Amino acid sequence: MVRINEIIDRLLSYEPKAETELIQKAYIWSARLHRNQLRLSGLPYLSHPLEVAWTRTELKANEPTIAAGLLHDTIEDCEVQKEELAREFGDEVANLVDGVTRVGKISKASKPEIQAEYLGKMILAMAKDIRVVLIKLADRLHNMRTLAYLPEPKQIETAEETMEIYAPIAHRLGIYWLKTELEDLSFKFLKPEIYNRLVEEVARIASRRQEYIARVQSILKEKLAQAEIDAEVQGRLKHYYSIYQKMEQEKLSLEEITDIYGFRILVKTIRECYEALYVIHSFWAPVPGKIKDYIALPKPNLYQSLHTTVIGPEGERIEIQIRTWEMHKVAEQGIAAHWRYKKEASLGQDEADEQFDWLRRLVEFKE
Repeated sequence: MVRINEIIDRLLSYEPKAETELIQKAYIWSARLHRNQLRLSGLPYLSHPLEVAWTRTELKANEPTIAAGLLHDTIEDCEVQKEELAREFGDEVANLVDGVTRVGKISKASKPEIQAEYLGKMILAMAKDIRVVLIKLADRLHNMRTLAYLPEPKQIETAEETMEIYAPIAHRLGIYWLKTELEDLSFKFLKPEIYNRLVEEVARIASRRQEYIARVQSILKEKLAQAEIDAEVQGRLKHYYSIYQKMEQEKLSLEEITDIYGFRILVKTIRECYEALYVIHSFWAPVPGKIKDYIALPKPNLYQSLHTTVIGPEGERIEIQIRTWEMHKVAEQGIAAHWRYKKEASLGQDEADEQFDWLRRLVEFKE
């Protein structure tokens, strides 16, 4: 179980001057209010708000947001009133907790005939403050990580809701690590036999392909260094659900999919992104129609990167992303990397208007 001092230490690692008293007070309140409650896993219920707060620090949240994460279930589960939270923690924290409670009621009260996409749009439109959605996503992530303790019908219901509503919201917000984990966890419970078989097969193939992956990374590093481009080259295994989707869409076996690994190149400047793309295309032929420039035309969720697919060694297709370190931060944290909330005040009106306009555009965002 995550401990409160670990959460505070992580906060101080990116916000050295943070005032932690609010978080410590929220922790004491949460511990008192949830003291007689247990999770189905047998762990104290307090483990859940601690995990939610921990996930929010992964997205560089500030003090009020972390405090709200610790208190996010108190209105719904402990019969605490919003006004009481406002007196003790201020309007900002109270509004966040109330927002999470309201958003949580949307899916619970929804009728089956309401489309999941519409529910996702409702959640985004209703939240107004993006931090509410981020806390709700952190809440859902921990619930999915502990889903095995629920009865099977509830597992399936929760996994379907996560796949259809919450993973797409994480995608819209550009938080791709969160989206992929939610998808993989949902996949695990919705199609357990296929998931387990795929995990085994990927592990078997990956062990055979380590030499090839290292070879591709070595070639990329060498060619970029020769062009005097200071770059980090990363190789990554695609997540299980995306591999499964490709197998289904293209009617391929896992053995027939050559690009279960992707490669990422991180550089310092935008100019180096385009220079790196030119260098790569000078020795590996690009696949027609597979070059995407999200630097010149960013996605509505602020994602920027160059994408290309090339014919690499032994005639295999290789997918490569090229981005700056700053773009990478946005790609990992999504909108959380764009809006930083100052601890001394809530959003100014101009910033609030900007965020609301952005949310409205995001609601209509389609790939």
